[in-house]
Amino acid sequence: MCGRFAFYSLDLSALSEAVHQHDLLFVDAEPRYNVPPGTLISVARRVAAEAPVTIEQLWWGYQPYWADAKAPQPINAKAETIATSHYFAPAFKRHRCLIPADGWYEWLNVDGRKQPHYLTRVDKQTLYLAGVWTERGDDKPPGVAIITEPARSSAKEVHDRMPLALDNDSLEPWLDPHFTEREAIRGVTRHIDASLIRHWPVSTAVNKPGNDATAALINPL
Repeated sequence: MCGRFAFYSLDLSALSEAVHQHDLLFVDAEPRYNVPPGTLISVARRVAAEAPVTIEQLWWGYQPYWADAKAPQPINAKAETIATSHYFAPAFKRHRCLIPADGWYEWLNVDGRKQPHYLTRVDKQTLYLAGVWTERGDDKPPGVAIITEPARSSAKEVHDRMPLALDNDSLEPWLDPHFTEREAIRGVTRHIDASLIRHWPVSTAVNKPGNDATAALINPL
């Protein structure tokens, strides 16, 4: 799964180049080292076919406006079932998005306790996590779920799932509303090479969602 991530570099250069937009700007963004669900996060999306890509602050938690008030508000969606899920399929077809991140956290059971690990790219480039968004209604900001896939390579040492991080060539087609069918989307998007991912144990201070602004959180133990 992906239940906590970091985004502190605020680097959008790969996305800017991919979508041929060099004026991509953040709105109210600042470095964050421990982003929890149920908060506003920076999200890249294209709301219409001819519209530019924008970076907006959306809510990390997905509950469509048409759902019952007691309906779940998941933070993740499985890549294997998202295209056929009643809850997620409309967004997968029309409302795909990207969540820029420098890395994410997972917890590994060690001698009966949960040890947090930080997972990131070896080359320190920005990760672009595939997601979907939905209108939530009642003047609430749209909600987002991050797509996950089975863990690959070294990420499997920490957890059996990982966020779906797309390679740079896939960023523009993922945001393109012209692609609506599952097989067409699969044909133009690829996840990053798993050999790019590395991880290390970090302080249990990351266990507290309120600890969000301290760079030391990602330091190896």
